[in-house]
Amino acid sequence: MNHTKEHVPLLRHLGRGIMRFRWWIIGLSVLFLIGTGAFGAGVTRMLLLARFEVEGSESSRTGQLLEQHFKAGDPNLLLLVTAKNGTVNDPAIVNVGKELQKELETQPHVTVLSSYWDRAFAPALRSKDAKQAIIIAHISGTATEARELLRTLSPKFTRDLPGATVRVGGQDEIFRQVGAQSEQDFIRSDMIAIPLVLLILVLLLRNLWAGLLTLGISLFAILGTMSVLRILIQFTEVSTFALNLTMVLGLGIGVDYCLFIIARYREELEKGQDVQGAIIRTIETAGRTVIFSALTVAISLAGLILFPFYFLRSFAYAGIAVIAIGVCGALFPLPAMLAIMGHRIRPWSRRQQSTSVEQGLWYRISHMVMKRPVSVSVPLLALLLFLGSPFLRINFGTPDQRVLPPGVSSREVHEEIRLNFPAEENDAIHIIALNITDPQRQAIEQYARALSRVPGVFQVDTITGAYANGEQVARADEWSDRFVSEKGTWLSVVPSEERLNSDPFGLVDAIRAVQAPYPVQIGGAPAIIQDFRNTLLASLPPVMVFIGIVTFILLFFMTGSLLLPLKAILLNILSLSATFGALVWIFQEGNLSSLLGFTPTGSMEVSIPILMFCLAFGLSMDYEVFIMSRIKEEYDRTGKNVHAVALGLERSGPLVTAAAALMALAFASFSVSGISLLKMLGVGMTLAVLMDATVIRGLLVPAFMRLMGQANWWAPQPLQRLQRRIGFSE
Repeated sequence: MNHTKEHVPLLRHLGRGIMRFRWWIIGLSVLFLIGTGAFGAGVTRMLLLARFEVEGSESSRTGQLLEQHFKAGDPNLLLLVTAKNGTVNDPAIVNVGKELQKELETQPHVTVLSSYWDRAFAPALRSKDAKQAIIIAHISGTATEARELLRTLSPKFTRDLPGATVRVGGQDEIFRQVGAQSEQDFIRSDMIAIPLVLLILVLLLRNLWAGLLTLGISLFAILGTMSVLRILIQFTEVSTFALNLTMVLGLGIGVDYCLFIIARYREELEKGQDVQGAIIRTIETAGRTVIFSALTVAISLAGLILFPFYFLRSFAYAGIAVIAIGVCGALFPLPAMLAIMGHRIRPWSRRQQSTSVEQGLWYRISHMVMKRPVSVSVPLLALLLFLGSPFLRINFGTPDQRVLPPGVSSREVHEEIRLNFPAEENDAIHIIALNITDPQRQAIEQYARALSRVPGVFQVDTITGAYANGEQVARADEWSDRFVSEKGTWLSVVPSEERLNSDPFGLVDAIRAVQAPYPVQIGGAPAIIQDFRNTLLASLPPVMVFIGIVTFILLFFMTGSLLLPLKAILLNILSLSATFGALVWIFQEGNLSSLLGFTPTGSMEVSIPILMFCLAFGLSMDYEVFIMSRIKEEYDRTGKNVHAVALGLERSGPLVTAAAALMALAFASFSVSGISLLKMLGVGMTLAVLMDATVIRGLLVPAFMRLMGQANWWAPQPLQRLQRRIGFSE
């Protein structure tokens, strides 16, 4: 029942070409490694972390209008001045504050927005004990430009003066230090993961050369992708986290594909094939599976391109690149090296072979499951639903300084502001009204009073003065002139510390609900973050539909079945929901925080589950393809469903389990990251990969296929003819 005659010649010719030009392939591969290693090495300094702005959103336009018409902008830099003795009102500290403000104003691209020592009434800029005060500023330009400026600006303004200390904070300084920490974590993860993976590979494959080859192909993919990222930076922004993903995915995918190729090559040698025949047959079978597997993973990651955020798109670029280069490595230099090494790739020691395949562990497990499919599947489904139940309590938020480890300067600055200050003017909500000038000052005052009555509003500053709890608490002064220009006026709504930490989005909604006497636009940090979160969540359904439909189609062309692709998608969703539930329990609710070393925030950063969904969905399909290709191969040969499932799992189960364990090890290296977002991604992907390779593929797949029987392979006749004509099956 082999329906792929159109495809066999191409892959057979590829195998023959590899045999013929194997030394050329090795030579070009070595040059590729040297070239990409040299070219890609400089990429780490070019990557960046973006702000949370949604291009074209109301909050983004508000920030641009502030910069264009009012010489202001969204705060992204601050100086925290701490008096060593006395208070910030002491003459010596006042002089320090004023001198700092003057010096900061002379820096390129920096605009001082507000200073405690430049205003008659600024309680939000002074700590409750009067020992600390803040200068708030705006750095114009892109996140990349701000980060580069802060490389020199931050150490320049971090000072230990005779009477005071000065430290640098602000959103862009947090992002800069997250980027620096990410670079350190990249090196640390490499140092942990690569030696361990090599050791396990050598023990698993029982051959040093096989282990080195597998690791070499992983490095082939990683270095190649680093060069791709460096090229992409010339055309688009690329997140610093894309480098971390490149490392772990390159390591994991390289191992996956190499294990499958090497195992099939050894199997063909055991059947009595010579080296050339084994290479050609390996490319025809395992090579086809690797190509199809890579396609399914790439499709899942391509869903990230549909999000309107470059940092998610850069994950897609990095992921697709590392998969494409990894496939090329597995299909060209790896078989070329196998052809050169011949039989030397066999294990050092030959294990005792079972008298029959029926004595294999996975074969026996499969038969045990298929004898009691309901008894096995129902408790497992209940367990997965139980593990996923905390996901119902998920609270999406955005990261703050607590993503950084304790001791990092910007985290300490913002932690002290959160604990010691009555409000955070740095996170004020900005309201702009264009074409509003002096004749409507009374309307502005009434609007400001109404805004100041909103629960959680600490103070409202505007051209007519400052307001709190519906009352004017300070008259307009020279500083108030900043709120008006020939284009219009704007108001600054300073949230209380408590409301900002407990319900920032509710506060934005409450402010939007206050009736304005004229058309307004709302921005500032809480509104920016709300727009970011809402846009991400709104983009998620079409991405999920895209991934689901394309995956279904690809799996149909592989299996010729309508039921098996549906089964794969449903089991993937069930597995991922259990993983997300575990993440909520661990990270959002803070369980295991002491063990894993992070600070819980009571919310989940919204982009991490989205990235995990696309990544884990693709990797689970990777394992699905490996297993189903062997099951399908055996079913086409015998037409016996139960035997095909058991034998397919016996042939592929050990490989999938080993590949998943090594992939999990690579992701687990993120758990030592100082950045809680990377830690969350590492723990989540480790759980997802291990759960999928054991509970889902090892137990639920055979149970499901036993219950469905011959219906597993059913499709309408027109679709069967279509699949036979252009499908990917053996």
